[in-house]
Amino acid sequence: MPRSIAIRPAGQGAPAPKAAMPFAPGPSLLTSLPPLSVYVHVPWCVRKCPYCDFNSHAAPDELPEERYLQALTADLEQSLPQVWGRKVISVFIGGGTPSLLSAATLDAMLALLRSRLPLLPDAEITMEANPGTVEAGRFADYAASGVNRISLGIQSFDDRSLKALGRIHDGRAAREAIDIAQRHVRRVNLDLMFALPGQTPEGCLDDVETALAFGTEHLSIYHLTLEPNTVFAKYPPALPDDDTAFEMQDRIEARLADAGYDHYEVSAYAKPGARCRHNLNYWEFGDYLGIGPGAHGKLSFHDRILREARVRNPQSWMDALLEPAAGASHLAESRQVGPDELPFEFMLNALRLTDGVPAASFAERTGLNLATIAKPLARAVERGLLDEDPTRIRPTPLGRRFLNDLQSLFL
Repeated sequence: MPRSIAIRPAGQGAPAPKAAMPFAPGPSLLTSLPPLSVYVHVPWCVRKCPYCDFNSHAAPDELPEERYLQALTADLEQSLPQVWGRKVISVFIGGGTPSLLSAATLDAMLALLRSRLPLLPDAEITMEANPGTVEAGRFADYAASGVNRISLGIQSFDDRSLKALGRIHDGRAAREAIDIAQRHVRRVNLDLMFALPGQTPEGCLDDVETALAFGTEHLSIYHLTLEPNTVFAKYPPALPDDDTAFEMQDRIEARLADAGYDHYEVSAYAKPGARCRHNLNYWEFGDYLGIGPGAHGKLSFHDRILREARVRNPQSWMDALLEPAAGASHLAESRQVGPDELPFEFMLNALRLTDGVPAASFAERTGLNLATIAKPLARAVERGLLDEDPTRIRPTPLGRRFLNDLQSLFL
């Protein structure tokens, strides 16, 4: 769990190489384009959880599934010129609660993507689902449509913790959802949270042990944080103190290492060969097209890198796409990422990975010479936050512990 400490200036070391010009001469910035993923946002939930700062909205009595699909089609078709011909390595259907969608809608969504984008034959297709919205028949249909990985928002198996988090399911429903998912899809991820209201280290480990008993290939375990503009931010619950939370994290890491899980990213643990390809593409500064209300995207071109965000309100997003005469845009933001922003954006992602990334990937993914960040790299090595290996940009154990401080060196 990253936390902040005061980082004092290191002693004098060898002078850092002089920074090169940010861009090589000529019109081209990137010599090749990174892998491309697609993120599809489904904005509705049964109800909004008090800790959640995602773009989720309480579902109406009847979801506007047909209108949503029409708008999603328009959103994708308007984006096609930006990604034309590029192969798609993964699709992630997130939310919200995508498992609220009917099997027919999910099938039409995947058919839409396949008909307009060249998905790789082995593309990873993940759908998020929440216990309490899981039906065996519907999950069988999801799998038949092409979903080959399910990410279940378990959070905890303890009824008191789930109630404190405002979840709609209990521990029994969580167990049933895992059983149903495993019957229909080989690859299953469980989302858990720790440092919950009233939770003890023993209670935290009970959740981990219960998750391990199912033998899923991947676990994502997040520290509960009080995000701005949430109910918990306005009415904070009593949470474990920092020392207790760190004890929980240390015990989680040790137990999962014993169980054969690789802690490959800040919050992600996987059995061999089971890392999430979609999220790895984010962390390795790959590209992703985001469609749906509130979806974000990053797209690279040979001469620029573009950030986009869709309008967050589902109705406004649908209206903008399906009623263009009104003049509203479905885009809330579309801007080029400047060369002064790229080092931090790259490091914000890459340094989340335990093994880091090859040093050469900085130039490959940003178009900037590695010498551009020579000084902050040297400072990070001197302070023990980065590995000394010049061929990799890899955080040390200290750097992983104090990740915010390490990343801030590249601002």
